[in-house]
Amino acid sequence: ILKRVGEGGDTDNMLLPTAMLGRGALIKPWLPTEIKERRHWDISATERLDMLKDFVRYGLEHYGSDQQGVNNTRRFLLEWLSFLHRYVPVGMLEVLPQQMNHRPPQNMCGRNDLETLMLSKNCADWIKISEMLLGPVPEDFQFVPKHKANSY
Repeated sequence: ILKRVGEGGDTDNMLLPTAMLGRGALIKPWLPTEIKERRHWDISATERLDMLKDFVRYGLEHYGSDQQGVNNTRRFLLEWLSFLHRYVPVGMLEVLPQQMNHRPPQNMCGRNDLETLMLSKNCADWIKISEMLLGPVPEDFQFVPKHKANSY
């Protein structure tokens, strides 16, 4: 499920008391809030960056703040960013709601520089976001997503 309940949502015609949010929640971690409040949330890039800051804080608490902990946190952050870049802000959509199989247009520009960076499908841009949160990457650092969520 990627869209909220109601108004043609995925769960309108279901007779089940629950629904699995897995992939939708990877792209839109605020999806449970949208479902609970029955609204589309046009979340700003700054609010999304705050979520990433929380994720990094939790990662450093769990793995430690030494170099190995930072590396582990960065790797998991980059894997998550490989899903998050697929989100197109509600205010920029031509048709609501966004479908799971819809992808952002090539070279889409956001409403500000941070949003444009978050919309990028380029791994180098995800690394820039990780550097904003965790500092510079090591000289020999490379990242290749483990899955094809960033491919078209």
